[in-house]
Amino acid sequence: MSTGAEPAGGREAVQGDDSLAEMGYRPELKRTLGNFHTFAAGISYISILTGTFQLFYFGVSFGGPAYWWSWPMVFTGQLMVALCFCELAARYPVAGSVYNWAKKMGGPHVGWLGGWMMMTATMVTLSAVALAYQITLPQIDDWFQFVGDGSQPGDAAANAVLLGTVLILFSTLVNAFGVQLMARINSAGVFIELIAAVALIVFLAAHITRGPSSVLTETYGLGSGSSLGYFGAFLTASLASAYVMYGFDTASSLGEESHDPGRNAPRAILRALIASFLIGGFILLFALMAVPDLHAKELSTGGLQYVVLETLGPTIGEIFLWCVVVAITVCVLAVHAAGIRLMFAMARDNNLPAGSVLAKVSPRFRTPVIPAVVIGTVGVIILVVNIDQPQIFSVITSIAIIMIYVAYLLVTVPMLIQRLRGEWHAKEGRFSLGRFGLPINVLAVLWGAAMSLNLAWPRAEVYNATGPQHWYLRWGAFLFIGIVALGGFAYYWFVQRHRTGVLAEHRAEVP
Repeated sequence: MSTGAEPAGGREAVQGDDSLAEMGYRPELKRTLGNFHTFAAGISYISILTGTFQLFYFGVSFGGPAYWWSWPMVFTGQLMVALCFCELAARYPVAGSVYNWAKKMGGPHVGWLGGWMMMTATMVTLSAVALAYQITLPQIDDWFQFVGDGSQPGDAAANAVLLGTVLILFSTLVNAFGVQLMARINSAGVFIELIAAVALIVFLAAHITRGPSSVLTETYGLGSGSSLGYFGAFLTASLASAYVMYGFDTASSLGEESHDPGRNAPRAILRALIASFLIGGFILLFALMAVPDLHAKELSTGGLQYVVLETLGPTIGEIFLWCVVVAITVCVLAVHAAGIRLMFAMARDNNLPAGSVLAKVSPRFRTPVIPAVVIGTVGVIILVVNIDQPQIFSVITSIAIIMIYVAYLLVTVPMLIQRLRGEWHAKEGRFSLGRFGLPINVLAVLWGAAMSLNLAWPRAEVYNATGPQHWYLRWGAFLFIGIVALGGFAYYWFVQRHRTGVLAEHRAEVP
């Protein structure tokens, strides 16, 4: 039961605070976000233009134009996960959604591991998204290639680190100044992104030169020499689609700053995912149907940026590329914001070192400022460590995605166990899957496990694309994620679990 005066926002805000109190927390963050803000947070994390423009080249390189089929495949799998999350968002609309859901479904140990994996993944994702500036800005103007002239493999990686660092610093400042500033910039950016995405579909449709049948069956003969044939090449190329459609849980992670989050968050999750699938799918399909030469080698190097400039001309093309820059910027803001809420949620449970410091809410900005700085700093460090790695794009992106998928599994697997035991019950009057809950949950778990294994598979073309071949690079995903998971959990088991518990200053007052 909430105490004190009724907060701004009226009955809906009271309901949100009551849900928070049921979990043992008192409301501290400023509840100001409406329906569009929560939708914008989810869709800007997914970020259609960022993901499609960042990894289109990768999909075509390893799967040819027919890699497009991975788009509906990934959407179908992620929709199963999102539907499970909708039930959880309706019941537990709380900051650090994945952490708290894993804790509620699987207990404190599973919750900590889920939160730890998600928090680490968020920092890596922040770096991965920031790298997208390099794929777009130098194609707008050579002036943005500050390091070298771009002719050497190391030039692009070093310049990507420079541009990405500037973007992360900007995101740190915006997120530190409170959720309202972030939400305003984010909502404006999402509005621009959606308008640009729809306009891009229209412009590409007007330049179509071939039918979908010739595009969706063109494989370039890839995979012909491998044991799995084209299927193996397709699985590698599916990384390009898997990178885009995640992060929809961000709509719920802002639940403590949203009005009536129990109702709005599930809607925002589904709307963000479905809108991304439809708009992104049309952009990719029409781009392949409109590009003058479907076999141009630039498709595998210049990516979607090349298609836009070549098809629409330099003037209109550059306008759309500037919209992509806006999309990348708000995507970084959303990823950063989600990471801040996650770190805050774990810290107020005293589940991180210096928990009381990390969980401190600024009385002026009503937001956790220290997590904003910590996450931004770690994101920059990840970039700097990889400054001389030409394969920086695919490696960082791959590891970030896998860790997100593993974190999601730490929610969907315990949820499935609860369903099988008959212990899971959706909140009455809120989003519910009803009798479809069990089969959907089973599919969500199978999908998450299969895709995690696919993404982590030790492919040389992903984890050791250039230079001498080393086993530790090929198995980099297993090694890095294993070290993060086992090392982190060992620290929790021997040190942090003895201290865990809601800090007194964040605990709800119980009558």
